Amino acid sequence: MIKIGMMIGDRYEILEKIGTGGMSDVYKAKCHKLNRFVAVKVLKQEFSENANFVSKFRTEAQAAAGLMHPNIVNVYDVGEENGIYYIVMELVEGITLKKYIEKKARLSFKEAVSIAIQVSMGIEAAHNNHIIHRDIKPQNIMISRDGKVKVTDFGIAKAATSNTITSNVMGSVHYTSPEQARGGYSDEKSDIYSLGITMFEMLTGRVPFNGETTVAIAIKHIQEELPSPKEFVPEIPNSVEGIVLKCCQKSPDRRYQRMQDLVADLKQSLMYPDENFVVPNDPDMEGGTRTITPKDMEQIKRRTAYQENFQYDERESLRAEAEEIYEEELEPEEDDGDEYDYNPKMERVTTILALLGGVVICVIVIILAVHVFGSGDSGRNPDNQTGSGATAPPSSDQDADIKYVKVPDVQDKSVEEARNELRGYGLNSEVIYEESDTVAVGVVIRTNIAAGTEIQEGSTIVLTASTGPQSFAVPEVLNSSYEDAYGRLTGEGFAVTREEGYSDEVEKGLVMAQVPAAETRVAKGTNITVTVSLGRERVRVPKLLGYSEQDGTIAAIEAGLQIGSVTQVYHSEYEEGMICYQSYSQGSYVEPGTALDIKVSMGPETADEPKTIYRYNGSIMAPSVEEAPDYVKGTEVAITLTADDGMVLLDTKTSSFPQAANYYGLKSSGGTITMTYTVTTSGTTSVDPVTGSVITMPGMTEPRSFSRRVEFVPE
Repeated sequence: MIKIGMMIGDRYEILEKIGTGGMSDVYKAKCHKLNRFVAVKVLKQEFSENANFVSKFRTEAQAAAGLMHPNIVNVYDVGEENGIYYIVMELVEGITLKKYIEKKARLSFKEAVSIAIQVSMGIEAAHNNHIIHRDIKPQNIMISRDGKVKVTDFGIAKAATSNTITSNVMGSVHYTSPEQARGGYSDEKSDIYSLGITMFEMLTGRVPFNGETTVAIAIKHIQEELPSPKEFVPEIPNSVEGIVLKCCQKSPDRRYQRMQDLVADLKQSLMYPDENFVVPNDPDMEGGTRTITPKDMEQIKRRTAYQENFQYDERESLRAEAEEIYEEELEPEEDDGDEYDYNPKMERVTTILALLGGVVICVIVIILAVHVFGSGDSGRNPDNQTGSGATAPPSSDQDADIKYVKVPDVQDKSVEEARNELRGYGLNSEVIYEESDTVAVGVVIRTNIAAGTEIQEGSTIVLTASTGPQSFAVPEVLNSSYEDAYGRLTGEGFAVTREEGYSDEVEKGLVMAQVPAAETRVAKGTNITVTVSLGRERVRVPKLLGYSEQDGTIAAIEAGLQIGSVTQVYHSEYEEGMICYQSYSQGSYVEPGTALDIKVSMGPETADEPKTIYRYNGSIMAPSVEEAPDYVKGTEVAITLTADDGMVLLDTKTSSFPQAANYYGLKSSGGTITMTYTVTTSGTTSVDPVTGSVITMPGMTEPRSFSRRVEFVPE
């Protein structure tokens, strides 16, 4: 079992727990051999005896250890000690992309694209090593304090082989690809799908598919079309919308086939955001012949130039491949007839003449069409036009290409059916909702433009849809205890999720925030997230022992603390000028601005007879039932550790146990731990014998304390 303060591998000191996953916990640790902080991933106790889980854990370590890239969290070491399986990784000081999105609600397209580029480059490095992540999601993407983006947690990654790969859907269902949801084949294009969903969330602040169960969400990934991110944020550029939709195609063959292609389009979108340069993949047309239009040629030239600017130059490999294909194409075939005499110059001239002839024919057809159909436009009644794509009378030459369509009747249809039908007519749509006692949930009540009206193609129709007959106002639970808030919300039919956070204004244990906000009208069963205050934020005491007075002072200030009294003492363990004592032990939590008293060594004391020096390395556990039968878990406890010679080694308050305690250079062989906590007694009720009235005495808060004896060991 991992405990704070313990050493594993004879070099990694466990400092604090910083995360947890399905199979493992992650701790911050210090590598004493290289004097750096690292992250240690430890397989959970319940899985360590399962050979299958241990095998997966080792596979992860072996796969991830071969990856070295600036956008991937690097693996340093792997080991096993007393049944504890662990991986030592690079420690990234920062936050997950999930929390970053929640903090900013949604990201600008430039920021989202920049993050996606870094993520794609990290995944590309893994794919180049035949490793598929299979669990790409914002929770597995870290953003460091200096803005570097890193992909982490190759928890279900496996080395890809030439054979078909199957795996259980272990990733988050909101980001899983359709083929993973089916439990079938998954490859590099599954990571591309998940990255597309992650980009959707960065751009809109929400996931595209939601549901009451994981099965319902998985079915939506398989069956439902991905909504356009522009439906939620209209200002998203066309190119970025196209990239997201191409990443999230249901069929893997219609997505980007390589991360390199995705990176190229992402970078191009930063320069030409409003252009539609994203080319859909159509497997049915892969072998077909089509004409390259001037617009296609311009985009090919632009992409080529852009890729050269970003050092994606593969000219040597492409040239070799082209020469090989060229030689194969020109290799003469053996037949019974005369040998064909190939003339490249003549073929070039023939191609140019054919193109010019085609252009001339197109111009003649357009002129004839204008003369034939344009002459009958004056006075034509638009109502007599047939088809949804009829062209309205142009008022000028500039309006000749504007098309008008009749608005179809989509009332009483589901929102999805209505939007698909409008899309077929070349019309866009937006959806707003209102309550209705007569129209079913998700059915269109009305449109802002009446059916049959002729409007310009590409216009936007506003659909008003029903939320059903009932919605309920969320009650106000701010500044209530969590128990009261939970009881009130569940009593009115809502689900509750608890989160915690620090607050300087809201008392510890009370609700400091709720989402959705009070009075918001939502359906019964909606999940309400309440954030419970942890009180004022506390800071972790850094290690000062062994530092010079100057370096120790800097470390304390950087942690948000101050240096109190400074005393000079003799000490045989620490060199002269080094801090040999700090009033709060490393790893304990105190209020910001707390003053730490330190003692600075004057070197060993000269004496005729050597004196025994002691040390104490241990963990102070919470009060036991025998020591404090009325102690309630979570109650704040004042702890002091006093050596037999009167030296106070520890003086702190905490509600978190165990508490690390590490002291060196002690002159006493033992000491005493004193713990003090408070309890609230029950109120009493009595009857006044004179008046007969009932007298109620409220409960009182009383301090309780006890002591423990600890023995130090010689150094």
